[in-house]
Amino acid sequence: MTSLDVLAIAAHPDDTELCCGGTLAKLVQQGKKVGVIDLTRGEMGSRGTPEQRLEEAKAAAKIIGLSARENLGLPDTQLENIPENRQKIIADIRHYRPHICLVGAPNDRHPDHGNATKLALDAIFYSGLIKIETDDDNGNSQEPWRPSHILHYMQDRPFEPDIVFDISETFETKKKAIRAFETQFDVDNPDGEPETYISGKRFFKGIEARARHYGHLIGATYGEPFKYYNGPIPMRSFDGLFETNPER
Repeated sequence: MTSLDVLAIAAHPDDTELCCGGTLAKLVQQGKKVGVIDLTRGEMGSRGTPEQRLEEAKAAAKIIGLSARENLGLPDTQLENIPENRQKIIADIRHYRPHICLVGAPNDRHPDHGNATKLALDAIFYSGLIKIETDDDNGNSQEPWRPSHILHYMQDRPFEPDIVFDISETFETKKKAIRAFETQFDVDNPDGEPETYISGKRFFKGIEARARHYGHLIGATYGEPFKYYNGPIPMRSFDGLFETNPER
């Protein structure tokens, strides 16, 4: 068993870098153990190969400082919410036992994003049920585990966030991690492959524009937005508020 403080679950390699890479990098800087599970290899993407994307994901994980990164190899564009797929996620949740899970947007431009989110949310809930049985890699029975907190990270389409995380100190790390996916983003030379919605300079500039916008809302330079899942945000103290001094 390898315990993590935070586990992010994504449909494709590069989703977490795009949507919460600055937050993950900052949490690592703060001494937290952070991991990512990519559900698919992104094999249906217009650019790059599955093998290239796996290597890019490894490079990005190193840049951010992840303690773990896995790819479950579920079929891209076919993320069905079925027991077989849930069991794979449940086994990882029970293996890593995260306190916090980050999942994708409830609905988004790419159908895989919303489907991945529903699949992840159901797996997280079922992971806490004792009668759903899973084994670890050595064939040992796993104990139930349900994370204490779940947050949605924002993907292509905006939502009203409950939390904006200050990534002013790690925005350059986020950009470097995104650019590790060199077949996908900020591409100077298309190398004979098609230009896509995400490959051009305009999309990459939009990443900075969004981060600046949400940073502005919290009195910081750059920010990443999140929506808290399933009710009000629980608090026992105002320590988090005493840690910040926004310029407003």
